[in-house]
Amino acid sequence: MSTPSPSSNDVEKESRDAVPDCLLVEGTKVSRPDTSGSNQDLSSSKFAAYSREFERTLIKYNLEARGVQRVLPHECHPLTWRSYLQPFFLWSSINLAAQNVTLGMLGPAVYALSFRDASLCAFFGSLIGAAGVSYVATFGPISGNRTLIFARYTFGWYPSKLLVILDLIVLLGYSMIDLVIAGQILSAVSAHGSMSVVVGIIVVAIIGWLISTFGISVFHTYQRYAFIPQLIAYSILYGVSSHNYDLTTPSQGDTRTVIGNRISFLSLTLAAAITYGGAAGDYFVYYPPSTPPLALFSMSLVSLLCSFTFTYCIGIGLASANIIIPEYNTAYEKSQGALIVAGFTEHTSPRNFNTGFGKFLAVVVALGLVANLAPPTYSSGIDFQVLGRNFQRIPRVIWNSVGVVIYTVCALAGRDHLAEIFTNFLALMGYWVIIWMSITVEEQLLFRSRVGFRKGIGDRSSRNGWGQNYDWAVWNEPEKLPHGIAALVAFLVGWAGAILCMAQVWYTGPIAKLVGDYGADVRLCHYVHMRCGSAPKDANVIIPGPS
Repeated sequence: MSTPSPSSNDVEKESRDAVPDCLLVEGTKVSRPDTSGSNQDLSSSKFAAYSREFERTLIKYNLEARGVQRVLPHECHPLTWRSYLQPFFLWSSINLAAQNVTLGMLGPAVYALSFRDASLCAFFGSLIGAAGVSYVATFGPISGNRTLIFARYTFGWYPSKLLVILDLIVLLGYSMIDLVIAGQILSAVSAHGSMSVVVGIIVVAIIGWLISTFGISVFHTYQRYAFIPQLIAYSILYGVSSHNYDLTTPSQGDTRTVIGNRISFLSLTLAAAITYGGAAGDYFVYYPPSTPPLALFSMSLVSLLCSFTFTYCIGIGLASANIIIPEYNTAYEKSQGALIVAGFTEHTSPRNFNTGFGKFLAVVVALGLVANLAPPTYSSGIDFQVLGRNFQRIPRVIWNSVGVVIYTVCALAGRDHLAEIFTNFLALMGYWVIIWMSITVEEQLLFRSRVGFRKGIGDRSSRNGWGQNYDWAVWNEPEKLPHGIAALVAFLVGWAGAILCMAQVWYTGPIAKLVGDYGADVRLCHYVHMRCGSAPKDANVIIPGPS
């Protein structure tokens, strides 16, 4: 997506001391949104003065100072051919990552599935998850609001804070996993493991922090090209390792157990894909409201599905070879990252492939995790500000730094327990997004489409009625947002059902126990069933127009 050059904008030549109540974003002078009378209090405080001075410093060095503030239509970038391709590049760069390769390994290694079963589960789990993420992404352009600001229009001001906290846990948790995998790969590549996992974790954390700190312009530029070396590296990995994949061994266990393991692995891949839904709209708020929702949805869906499926299948193939390739099994016992390195360097058939070049490609894969790390780091800074007005006083960059410190410390503490984190953390936390999305879709399509609003509500136009019946201008006015009681009740009921249907190492619900010897994670089936009419038609969908 094209970005105006700050150096070419006359507003950058103005004295920044002359605009204390404005924010310069991407080279454009943008009025700070009204926060219901709190600006006078802020301007009189020393903290507000320090905050404004810090924002001027960010602008001086061409960094994005905007945080959670809404992007108005006149602040959007023009829609060009590159803008249409950017969603494909963005999601490809994010998902062509070693994190998804290691997640795919769990199909054969943990759930004892065959290559065919695990690959099919990964495909359909990715398809469902990618569809949800692509749906949420379409609300970035039409609203100008960040993703969990949009959640306020269903859950209201206070209940939506629960979603923000859950999303922060997910974003920081995924970032922690990225660091652990990168550290494992860099350690395995080094001579005799001379580089510790700790050093690799810290190096990648610093790089990810730098990318997210520079703001949305640098973020999009980096993601536009980051997928290229990753695609090359993973294509070579597939080429040199695919002859080792075990394509014949069937899934292990009786029929009921195999079915349960299929459901559990499908749920895990779905959870990994759909968790991007909590931040998907953040990356497209600078798109104009005239952006066709179908185009954005389609490009996002194709990119997410292809990149997820490709990386999952590589991981599934590597793990399926553990039994027949001793070098693979030895590497996997060390770490999942080491198995990726072994895929580049260990071969059982005659191939003229340089081992040193294989290690170089493994380093490329490890550093490619920065593209997967930068988005949750960027969005975590936004989410901290969504928690309330007091949090908005602290610049996004500071919250980004806080998030980096948190997930780096957690990565250092949990670097030896990656598989447990995947199977327990991801499957547990990813499903709050499904509940939220189902409530949002139901409200938009069944309730808001039948509510009459005064002509001219909001200030962003949309095509084909997508996103109408929302007053996007009241994003920061609690009294004009719904109470969110119905949505909160539906959300809690969804979690209650999830507890009954979940299958984890530390707990298996009574419904999940009915499937196979080890149970199955059947929460997805529960959500599909419960959403067929659970939300009442109350004031939750009625938002008064501007007075």
